[in-house]
Amino acid sequence: MKDVLDVHIHTTASTHAYSTFREVIDAAKKKNLELVGIADHAPSVPGSIDSFYFRNFKVIPRDAYGIKIAMGSEMNIIDYSGSTDLPAKILKRIDFAIASLHRECIDSGSVAENTAAIIGAMRNPHVVIIGHPDNPQFPADLDAIACAAADNGVLLEINNSSYLPNGHRAGSAENAKLMLAACKKYGTKVIMGSDAHIELDVGNHELSQKVLAENNFPAELVVNSSAEKFFACVEYRKSLAP
Repeated sequence: MKDVLDVHIHTTASTHAYSTFREVIDAAKKKNLELVGIADHAPSVPGSIDSFYFRNFKVIPRDAYGIKIAMGSEMNIIDYSGSTDLPAKILKRIDFAIASLHRECIDSGSVAENTAAIIGAMRNPHVVIIGHPDNPQFPADLDAIACAAADNGVLLEINNSSYLPNGHRAGSAENAKLMLAACKKYGTKVIMGSDAHIELDVGNHELSQKVLAENNFPAELVVNSSAEKFFACVEYRKSLAP
């Protein structure tokens, strides 16, 4: 499967990641990626950066380093209505947003509550990706989520970090089977993300590739094959903003 982009990468701005912006860029170039996306954690994650960080992305050239660059954020879903922790005035300044459930920011609710939180986040037109939606820590109706993602043009993430044998989201691969079956049913597009917190993991989708292959997931529903596919999803989502 062609794989030329990774847009779920954290830098030292997240404070619990260990590589700089430039180290990430250089690693992506060495791995021959077409597009690298920086998505540092929004402020609700303990120790993360202040929201002011996301206001000045205009100073970062998007093609000056010999690779396409997208500057975004991994926002936190902070209630069961799907609210997130960056305001619209900041979201308008960034290229894309991932919305994720993290235990540090919200307690896991019932299946209905967790599902409502994820689907609610999709109503924010700046949200392009739902991060690690197959996380067993937040049990949810994956069929309903896949259906809503297809209806809203939102990408569901196949998060490489989630499938690590010693990772903290154990059971994600089993949930991915259910999610990917629903995605095939509804034609929902997905995106592989490394969730890298060090430059060594930039572009590392080995376990995500394995999960997709084991579930015979159609390559045409995976947007990692071209930067243009990803940006088309971004433009569609932003076109919904008032």
